[in-house]
Amino acid sequence: MNFKKLNIPEVILCEPKVIGDERGYFFETFREDKFTAFLGKKINFCQDNESKSSYGVLRGLHYQSPPFAQAKLVRVIEGSVLDVVVDLRMGSPTFGQHVAVELNSELKNQLFIPKGFAHGFVVLSKEAIFAYKADNYYNYKSEKGILFNDPELAIDWKLNGNNLKLSEKDAQLPLFRNAEYFETKNQ
Repeated sequence: MNFKKLNIPEVILCEPKVIGDERGYFFETFREDKFTAFLGKKINFCQDNESKSSYGVLRGLHYQSPPFAQAKLVRVIEGSVLDVVVDLRMGSPTFGQHVAVELNSELKNQLFIPKGFAHGFVVLSKEAIFAYKADNYYNYKSEKGILFNDPELAIDWKLNGNNLKLSEKDAQLPLFRNAEYFETKNQ
């Protein structure tokens, strides 16, 4: 597994070594020792989630407030998505900035998103199966979000707005300036 820090250095792109032949392929999707060594700290994942979505479905931008904030390791099992992460950590040099990465089933790449970030994705392929590990359990009462098309964030979702499919809840999320931010100590 190869790890790369992105423009927001706490957000990590994970690129596996895929071994393939005429029979198919094999790769390690997660290896705690290497992941911990790169991060310099242990992440205790406790919940795995999976969703299936069609072309143009946009899920996000979501996060959970402390003490139920989650670090996530996300990947695409089938298809392709544009994955977007927004820094909500007040006092961070990258506060309010975002990273966008295409994750797809061909590259089998993954993205590590630490606590203190909002997360969302849009499906670029006909369908996508999206999976992720979380280090804290989902808690309905601490679920928060930011409107995907907030002009202050200026996120290029790579699809025309007419092609986007959002839940009613996601279409009514607050703007970034009205979001609940993270104190630096809550990271």
